[in-house]
Amino acid sequence: MAKHGAPQLAVDATGLNVAIIAGSWHTTVMNGLIDGAKSTLESSGATYDIITVAGSFEIPLAAQAALANGYDAVVCLGVIIRGETPHFEFVSDAVTSGLTRVQLDAGKPVGFGILTVDDDAQALDRAGLDDSNESKGQEAAEAALQLAVTVKKLAE
Repeated sequence: MAKHGAPQLAVDATGLNVAIIAGSWHTTVMNGLIDGAKSTLESSGATYDIITVAGSFEIPLAAQAALANGYDAVVCLGVIIRGETPHFEFVSDAVTSGLTRVQLDAGKPVGFGILTVDDDAQALDRAGLDDSNESKGQEAAEAALQLAVTVKKLAE
């Protein structure tokens, strides 16, 4: 686990409006990721909407649309579990590249909470559930908010 050494990224994000873009696969894991993101956004003072899409592959376009339509940042949450075919590599690469492009093209933060794991146990361990070791939904929200505040300061 990479939990040791994790930065403390809590910021005052009052006035920021954030979209949580969430895939629909792996409901238990997704609920944990979403709860972690929501808790972080609420405690920071940001407002948010939850937008669900079919799966992780659809997240980049939804993120692009959200940022083009007034959101200050997006927190992208999904689960891609390795299987027996190359599908995992194709989807993982497409989502990662797509979200990188969205962030750079929009000039607005994209919190990356896409789990790319080998099995269900690894996903559950990162979901922010009571027995999880990590909360990647929380971490993605913290990163997006911290970058939003930083980019705003740089623009001043």
